[in-house]
Amino acid sequence: MAQAIIRGLLQASHPAKKISVADPVPEQQQVIAELDGEIIFTNDNASLAEQCDVLVLAVKPQIMNTVASSLGQINRPASQVVISVAAGITLEAMSGWFGADSTLIRVMPNQPALIGEGMSGLCATSHVSDSDKDQATYIMEATGKALWFDDEKLMDGVTAVSGSGPAYFYLVMEIMSEIAEEFGFDKATARTLSVQTALGAGHVAATSDVELSALRKRVTSPGGTTEAALKKLEDSGIRDMFRTALQAARNRSLELGKDQDSGKN
Repeated sequence: MAQAIIRGLLQASHPAKKISVADPVPEQQQVIAELDGEIIFTNDNASLAEQCDVLVLAVKPQIMNTVASSLGQINRPASQVVISVAAGITLEAMSGWFGADSTLIRVMPNQPALIGEGMSGLCATSHVSDSDKDQATYIMEATGKALWFDDEKLMDGVTAVSGSGPAYFYLVMEIMSEIAEEFGFDKATARTLSVQTALGAGHVAATSDVELSALRKRVTSPGGTTEAALKKLEDSGIRDMFRTALQAARNRSLELGKDQDSGKN
């Protein structure tokens, strides 16, 4: 996700020399360095955090406790904005590491941020200013769309719907591709049929003000092939299956947050 954010900022004409990266892995540094040679690198998280205006924590949730608790002890700029893009990391946990008076923002991005088509949900502590929010919006909109939520509890829903969401669509495309092969298409053709159909449908939905149900009905002729397929899906309980699946994802996000708040890794 760090690479996606950096790539997005560069494409938005953000000066590379104003981007600093702390990563202990030389191979990862090399990947990012190839994006622009003016990006500044360090192996020391603390030295970076002591001087940056915006500190983006793009680490795995399992190691956030270790990383953030050490950074919370150093002398950082009083106006520094701290942004976490780690799933399940709550504002309460961040406040415990950095202090309740710190400017703390929680973000839930998703994988399509890698190509500038991401969906990010954001929330912040109550004292975060509009200008601080603008900075976070600027960063995340470099990777796609960004929406703010006043109620942090909704972030678990964001995780379930858009954070994990790309995998649901990949599964549908995977299934359709497999069945297309059963119909006799070669693997490459089956993939193209499935992926381009998903891409086209997504683009239509994204560029239309028409309700999703209405778009579906426009493709569904009475007594036709689409109606036959949709009837099978509805009869098999597809809506309840998706509801149960997304609830499971949301509940797991809640569990991850509680683990972090209680100090578990």
